Amino acid sequence: MQASRRSVLKGLAAGGLLLSFEWPARAATQRPLLGGWLRIAPDGTVTILSNTSEIGQGTGTGIAQLVADELDVPWDKVRLEMAPVEKQYFNAGWEEYATYGSGGISLQAEGLRTAGARARSMLIEAAARRWKVPAAECSAAAGFVRGPAGRQLGYGVLAPAAAQLTPPAKPELKSREAWMYIGKPMRRLDLPGKVDGSAVYGLDVKLPGLLVATIAQCPAFGGRLKSVDPAPALAVPGVQRVVELTDAVAVVAKGYWQARKGLLALAPEWDLTAASRTNSAEYGERLAMAARGEGVPFAPRDTTTDALAAAHDAAMAKAARKVEGFYQVPFVAHATMEPMNATARPTRDGIELWLPTQCQSASRDAVAKRLGVDPAKVIIHTTLAGGGFGRRIEMDFAVQAAQIAWKTRAPVKLIWSREEDLQHDYYRPAAAIRIAAGLDAEGVPIAWRVETACASLLEWSRFGALKGMGGPVDTTSLMGLVKSGYRLPAPRFGWTRTDAGVPVAFWRSVGASQNLFALESFIDELAEAAGADRLAYRLKLLADSPRERRVLEAAAERAGWSRPAPGRFRGLAMARANGSVVAQVVELSLTAESKVKLHRITCAVDCGLAVNPDSVTAQMEGGIAFGLSTAFLSEITLDQGRVEQSNFDGFKLISMAQMPEIDVLILESKEKPGGAGEEAVAPVAPAVVNALHAASGKRFRSLPLSRAGIELI
Repeated sequence: MQASRRSVLKGLAAGGLLLSFEWPARAATQRPLLGGWLRIAPDGTVTILSNTSEIGQGTGTGIAQLVADELDVPWDKVRLEMAPVEKQYFNAGWEEYATYGSGGISLQAEGLRTAGARARSMLIEAAARRWKVPAAECSAAAGFVRGPAGRQLGYGVLAPAAAQLTPPAKPELKSREAWMYIGKPMRRLDLPGKVDGSAVYGLDVKLPGLLVATIAQCPAFGGRLKSVDPAPALAVPGVQRVVELTDAVAVVAKGYWQARKGLLALAPEWDLTAASRTNSAEYGERLAMAARGEGVPFAPRDTTTDALAAAHDAAMAKAARKVEGFYQVPFVAHATMEPMNATARPTRDGIELWLPTQCQSASRDAVAKRLGVDPAKVIIHTTLAGGGFGRRIEMDFAVQAAQIAWKTRAPVKLIWSREEDLQHDYYRPAAAIRIAAGLDAEGVPIAWRVETACASLLEWSRFGALKGMGGPVDTTSLMGLVKSGYRLPAPRFGWTRTDAGVPVAFWRSVGASQNLFALESFIDELAEAAGADRLAYRLKLLADSPRERRVLEAAAERAGWSRPAPGRFRGLAMARANGSVVAQVVELSLTAESKVKLHRITCAVDCGLAVNPDSVTAQMEGGIAFGLSTAFLSEITLDQGRVEQSNFDGFKLISMAQMPEIDVLILESKEKPGGAGEEAVAPVAPAVVNALHAASGKRFRSLPLSRAGIELI
C-alpha cells in the first residue's frame, strides 16, 4: 500500500471484530480502505461501524458507546455507519451478519470494548515512540494522547503511526468507575437525521433512473400465478413493464401511484391447486385437539425423554391434586410501520441492493442463489428500517426486488402496499398450549406437563433454511417453558406440528409470546388452587432463582402490590430471556360493561449492564405497547387460506389514548449485558389477564381479549 493509504486490519480472536485506521488519500482516485470497527480521520473524528440494523432500538448508539468509551474520544467526535456485509463483521453469536435475538450488544459487548481499548493502546504507544518516552508515562483522554512535560497529540495526527503497530492481545479495559459513556443515557446518534429528514429509510432510496414497482401475490397461501394479461397495466401512463413471478405479478412504473394504478387494472388468474384452504375456526379446532393429545417429546440436553416421562409419571401419581389449564392465541402480524420494500440495481455481472433488513448475509446469499450469480457479486447496502420485530429477518421482499430489477434491467424500488404487507406476512404462529400440574398437600407443584401445538417457524423462516435445526421438535415452540426460573419439578414437554399452510416465522419475543401467556396465567391458577397470594406463591417457586426473585420483588414493591388501590386491580407476570429478566405489574379497572381502563404498568428489568438506560427504557415501553395490542386487539384470521384483514381498520393496534402510564425500573446489575428489544413483550398479556381475574373472578385463556367482549378504553 502507498503511505497515503496506510491501514491496518487486526482481527480480534473470538469475535472476528476488526480495527482499522484511515486518513485521506492524496490522489483523488484513491479511496480509503474500509474494513474495521473504527476509522480515525485527521481531525480526530472517529467513525464506528455497526453490524446491527437500526430498526428503532438504538443498538448502534450502544455499540458506539462501548467502543468510544474505551477509546476515550469526545462524544461529539463520534460518527456511526453500517459496516459492509463482509465476514469480519458477522455477529459472533449468530455467525452471520444479522440482527435478532437481542444480540447486537449482548453477544458483542466485550469484543467491542476490546476494539476500543486496543485502539487506545496503539495510539498511546505511537505517541510514546514519537516522544521517546515509556508508554506508561502517557495517557489518553478526550481524543488526545498526553505525555510528560505537558505534551499532547491528537488521535488524527497519531493514527498513521499507530496503524503500523501490532495491537496488544489483551489490552487493559477501563474500570466501571472510569466509564464516561457506558451505562449513561447518551444522545442517540441516529436521532438528528430522523428529526431533520436526512435519515435514509428503505423507502427514501433514490438512484438515477430509478423506477418503482408494486406487487400482488397470490391471495391464498401456496397458490401460483397461472396467467395475466399485461395490456391493461401497460395502458396506464407511466407504466413501463409487467413482471411475472412464480406466485406474484409486479408492475414497474415511473412512480408508485402509476404502478399501483396499473396493478389494480390487472386481473391475474391464480392456480390454487396447492393453495391453503384453511379457515380460522377449523384450524383453531385442530390446534386444540392436537394440544390435548400427546406430541413429540422434548428433553433438555442433560436428560432424555424417557427419563423425563418416567420421573413425571412417578411424581404425578403422588399428587394430592391436579390442575390443568388450556390456552390459545391466534396468528399475529408484525405490522411494521414501514411496509416491506427493497431497491435493486443490476450491475454488469451481479446486483446491488438497498435493504431495510435484519439479515444482510442471508439476503445476499438468497438473492445470489435465485439469480444464479456469485454471492460476491451481490452488494448489500443497509438502510434504516421503520420497524422490524423479526419480519425483516425474511428475504422474500429482497429476492422479489432483485428478480424484478434483473428482468427489467434497470434500477427498481419495490414497495409493498399496506394490504400486501398485512396479507403476506410471516406471522406469529397461532398456538394451543395445555399445561397440567400435580400439587402436593400444600399446593406446591411436584410434577408438571406441557403440550403445545403450532406450526414450525423453523420450517417456514428463510425459505426453510432452518428446517430441522432443533431436531424433531421445533424448540422455538417451547421458548419460555423449559427454563422459566420457577421450581417446577418432574417436567414433561411435547410439541405437535400443526400446519395451516400459512407462513410463520420469528415475531418479537418468538415462542415466549404465547408460552408465557400460558405459563404465567397458569402460575396464577396454581396460586389460587393453593389459596396463596399470587406474589408470595411465585416467590416461593423462585427460591432457587435469586435474580428472578429480586426483579419480581422490585416490580411488586414499586407498584404497591401490598397497598390496595380502591376500584383497581393488579396482575403480575415475569419473563427471562436473552440474558435478561423482566417483571411487570398491570393495574386496571373494569366496568360492568366489560370495559377496561389501563391505569399503570410497572416494569422492573435486570438486563445486566444497561449500556444506554434511555434505550432500555424505550424498549421496555415499546415492548409493552406491542404486547398490549396483541393481548386486547390484534389477530389475523383466515378464510379459505386467505387473510381477512387488509389494513389497520381490521388489524387493530393500541392507541396513544389507551396507553397507560408506564413506570420502568432498571435494576443495577453486575451481570453482563442482556437483551432489551424483545423481553418486555411476553409478560404483558398474562399480567393483564391475571389482573382481569382479580377484577372479575373470570379466567381468560384465549387472546385477543376482544373475542371475549373485553373493550379497551
